[in-house]
Amino acid sequence: MDYHLLTFVTVVEKQNFTRAAEALHITQSAVTLSIKSLEKKYNAKFLDRTNKYVRLTNAGEILYKHAKKILTQYEQVERLIENTTDVVSGPLIIGSSYTFGEYLLPRYIADFINENKLVNPKITIRNSNTIVSQLLRGELNIGIVDGMIESHPNLSSTPFAKDEMVVIVDKDHPLARYEEVDLEDLYEETWIIREEGSGSRQTIDQLFNKFAFSPPVVRSFGSTQIIKESVEAGLGISIVSKFAIQKETCMQTIIPLKIKNTSIIRTFSYVVPKTKFRARSVDLFLKKLKDNKIIKKEIIYN
Repeated sequence: MDYHLLTFVTVVEKQNFTRAAEALHITQSAVTLSIKSLEKKYNAKFLDRTNKYVRLTNAGEILYKHAKKILTQYEQVERLIENTTDVVSGPLIIGSSYTFGEYLLPRYIADFINENKLVNPKITIRNSNTIVSQLLRGELNIGIVDGMIESHPNLSSTPFAKDEMVVIVDKDHPLARYEEVDLEDLYEETWIIREEGSGSRQTIDQLFNKFAFSPPVVRSFGSTQIIKESVEAGLGISIVSKFAIQKETCMQTIIPLKIKNTSIIRTFSYVVPKTKFRARSVDLFLKKLKDNKIIKKEIIYN
């Protein structure tokens, strides 16, 4: 591991020498010496520093981008060497889209670490487009997205489970007494849907385009949770995964509706970098996703 690069990346991400020193468990003077050593080595200034901020110079931007990749490669080498032993350990960095990440992934992680106690999962929740970008930058071992991604020479995408989406309304909504509705009946409603770049938004856009459906009032919110809260409050209606509304359905604070003669089915896919070598923890977690036992239990519950 190149500790000068690690120190530099930590300073950039913490935006502060003191916080970087605390995170690395070293002194602030040691942090300063590492940065100076890098700047002397490359004969370039990487950081503009004042009492209020730490900012990257143009050279610093270049170093940061490549340092992240280098540090990731160091970690990958360590994991691959560990693969030669029977011990499965180390970090497992997973990025997931909101629906799977917030409502299903915790169950997979709990089951996985119960069997592999030395693995340390690190989870980030972002929309699908951001997950793909993080994979391409080498920041993740596994990405889980809603739907499929466009074909990419450096990434492999595999669907592993299906997800049904439904219209949701609050319990006092006039349509709450129905199980099915025509899409046209929802035209005058205020629609609250996910932001551009999310898998959920992609599925909803495809549905709307298929039926040339363009409601006049559409609001874009950044997470499924705030959408659910907004629907409960009577601010509008939405389309979300059935997995995301289990508690609300049981408590009858949100009512799911199906669209007549239309099923809104999408897939969950895992995305990994195309490589001949992967840490055993990655392969074991992918196997757990393929087994699908957690989702099957959730479907039975529903």
